[in-house]
Amino acid sequence: MLFLVFRLGQDRYALDAAQVVEVVPLVNIKRLPHAPPGLAGLMDYRGEPVPVIDLSELALRQSAQHRMSTRIVVTRYTGGNGHAHVLGLIAENATGTLRCEAADFVTSGVRNDGAPYLGPICTDESGIVQWVDVQRLLSPELRHAIYAEQAAVP
Repeated sequence: MLFLVFRLGQDRYALDAAQVVEVVPLVNIKRLPHAPPGLAGLMDYRGEPVPVIDLSELALRQSAQHRMSTRIVVTRYTGGNGHAHVLGLIAENATGTLRCEAADFVTSGVRNDGAPYLGPICTDESGIVQWVDVQRLLSPELRHAIYAEQAAVP
């Protein structure tokens, strides 16, 4: 399997590349007043508005740093209603990949109910990397804030 590797603070995380549509530069994002924590706003992706989640804000309660290596990872997300959506993720240092098998990832032994998207870990020559499950990334409240209006449109 191929994984896209990025950083949250000093730690490395990985997304299954099969869930990645495209990695784009950090573009202008339309901020949304009173948005829930983690929701950075909306971006125009190929003529369509796409919600963008700031992974650093969601996980660490601080906005991602705007660097040359900070990217928006456009991913496939299946909402609770089973509909497929496109979701943007702001990720720092999203410039590397990791090739390994799913079986190389093992449980961390730590339960974190506040971050159900954090999955198993694996170790390579650069240290520990933790798998982030895009499908478990959004809390019910965040999912409702992003997709409730879309569900109501005929």
